[in-house]
Amino acid sequence: MSKSKRFTTAIFLTLAILASVGPPSHAAQCGNSAAGYEAWKQQFAGEARAKGISASTIQALMATNYAQATINADRGQRSFKLSLDQFLAKRGATTIVARGRQLKQSQAALFASIQSRYGVPPGPLLAIWGMETGFGSQRGNQNMLASIATLAYDCRRTEYFTEHLYAALQLIDRGALPASQRGSMHGEVGQTQFMPKAILAYGTGNLENAANALMSTANFLKAHGWRAGAGYQPGEPNFAAIQAWNAAGVYQKAIALMGRQIDGGE
Repeated sequence: MSKSKRFTTAIFLTLAILASVGPPSHAAQCGNSAAGYEAWKQQFAGEARAKGISASTIQALMATNYAQATINADRGQRSFKLSLDQFLAKRGATTIVARGRQLKQSQAALFASIQSRYGVPPGPLLAIWGMETGFGSQRGNQNMLASIATLAYDCRRTEYFTEHLYAALQLIDRGALPASQRGSMHGEVGQTQFMPKAILAYGTGNLENAANALMSTANFLKAHGWRAGAGYQPGEPNFAAIQAWNAAGVYQKAIALMGRQIDGGE
């Protein structure tokens, strides 16, 4: 066979293979307003169905409305731009430390059990609990599924929240969370505010229960490198685990500082 015939044959084979593969698939189209949300849900539902999400859970997703309050909150997280002192004052650090010290004493057996199992002392756990929900008093009242679906649709951080949306759908499928679960603006749930992927990976029981939430938080920190007995201030070995909990530098420093004060330091 001549070179030209071999070349022509190769082209035809390539075209035939491409034709058999068909056009590339496209993920559901993101958007920056409520206008495209219903169409996005239809597209995403097909993708979720293909990944094995049940019809009843998909139906719950289809019933969600665009969460404008979540978008407003996502665009307005100004407190993370404050100085450490300003942030501590805004979040009520003095109150958190005082209440944290009381709970450390009144729930001593629980925290001793957690520290024995995970190596995490009470201070940072109480600081996180106080910072996230005021020790359970402010867990949010947004529909979790609507919040996360809206953020998965939103073009700002689509990939990140799509992963959490699939995790939320799996949790609903398993009966670990109800489709009506309430949470904070970004879909965080429970006493210490876990996102769905973290619930799948580190959750231990119902996170509306304080003991379960605290154990789950310690489990998260241990999984991110927490070493029993090591320090957790900036520059110390366990600070990296606190950084894994929340990406904002001022938040990380606040948790470390309040945790130290609750644990008896200054």
